[in-house]
Amino acid sequence: MQFAANDLADYWMPFTGNRDFKAEPRLVVRSEGMYLWDHKGGKILDGSSALFNVALGHGRREIAEAVYQQLQLNDYIAPFQLGHPGAFELARLVAAILPEGIDHIFFVNSGSEAIDSALKIIMAYNHARGEGGRIRFVSRERAYHGVNIGGTSLSGMVRNRDVFPLTMPYVVTMRHTWLPENRFTKGQPERGAELAEDLQRIVDTYGAKTIAACFIEPVAGSTGCLVPPLGYLERIREICDRNGILLVFDEVITGFGRLGAPFAAHRFNVKPDIITMAKALTNGAQPMGAVVVKREIYDAIVNAAPDNAIEFFHGYTYSAHPAACAAGIATQRIFAAERVFEKAAALSDYFLDRIFELRDLEVITDIRGIGMMAAIDVKPKGAPGAHGTALQKKLFWNGLHVKFTADAGIIALPLVAERRHVDELVDLLRATLKDAA
Repeated sequence: MQFAANDLADYWMPFTGNRDFKAEPRLVVRSEGMYLWDHKGGKILDGSSALFNVALGHGRREIAEAVYQQLQLNDYIAPFQLGHPGAFELARLVAAILPEGIDHIFFVNSGSEAIDSALKIIMAYNHARGEGGRIRFVSRERAYHGVNIGGTSLSGMVRNRDVFPLTMPYVVTMRHTWLPENRFTKGQPERGAELAEDLQRIVDTYGAKTIAACFIEPVAGSTGCLVPPLGYLERIREICDRNGILLVFDEVITGFGRLGAPFAAHRFNVKPDIITMAKALTNGAQPMGAVVVKREIYDAIVNAAPDNAIEFFHGYTYSAHPAACAAGIATQRIFAAERVFEKAAALSDYFLDRIFELRDLEVITDIRGIGMMAAIDVKPKGAPGAHGTALQKKLFWNGLHVKFTADAGIIALPLVAERRHVDELVDLLRATLKDAA
């Protein structure tokens, strides 16, 4: 398939070097199962589940058929003051796999919208219970919480913020959890739990009654799979409980089986007050995200309003879109019928063992991983991220898609992968990286 140069001119691509891409485009024209096909006919193993969202592999006909049937039956309804059965059914299915008591679900259209919606829910909750003075939000360095204004304000990745000065005030950051002495650790590092004391220092500095919530990715994803040290999340939970601070787990990446459990809250046995999700909720087949809150938060907001009044002045034109709900329902049914979470947990040890075999490559400075998720750090060359970007392009033309953030490659095969796909991925990584130092 050939394209004239001006065929690529009008589309402004997100998170992409547009001039570089359009000089040598990498166009995907077909996807099925574990693979993508480019416009030159090349076959590419999807080593990052697209953007960590295609957990069931590409081209699931059950999902496509569900969306098609829904669009023929009822393509759209206004979500304000009206509902449709699919929204309630999807909420029921998702609530059934969440930790007990976290079961009231507000649907949005992306992970970014989920974070901004969670911020509003927290503000409304504190207003309803007479604690409007809780105006501060705590996040972490190297955090990624989407690209809307709230999420950008919480994020601790400087390139996502440095040209956007009009972000939210009253955001305080803790240190990230990557430590040099924990390099090449498989699973949770033994050192670093004391980093949770940053939250206590923030409480001591600003006062507990000024702090609304602490936002944490249980495993920091987009920054390169930063696995929490043993005891870290438990200590964060303790500090939040003692000081009336809500704990939010951003599980946009870690949700729906990525860590070998339904959610990271299950994997680490730490229950937050709020969970944000997106990505694998619909297997990437339709845009969708959600905020899930514990019952006390929902009840406080809903019961504070007069009868017949709107309790929460927030929502989107496409909240709980019927087609997105149909995709979500079909996805959740596949997760259950094919025991995808259990299969991912069973493959995890093999996946991590094979990835960690790459530590002998000179270009690799660290490997981290847990569940069906891992990251490799490569030696920088030139400006930060230049080497990672070059390697991502080289890997693509060699038959492997891996998402790089700066100089960290994030590996997250679809959860339906088999050992042969892990072997293929490792072979492709080794062949491409062996001369990249």
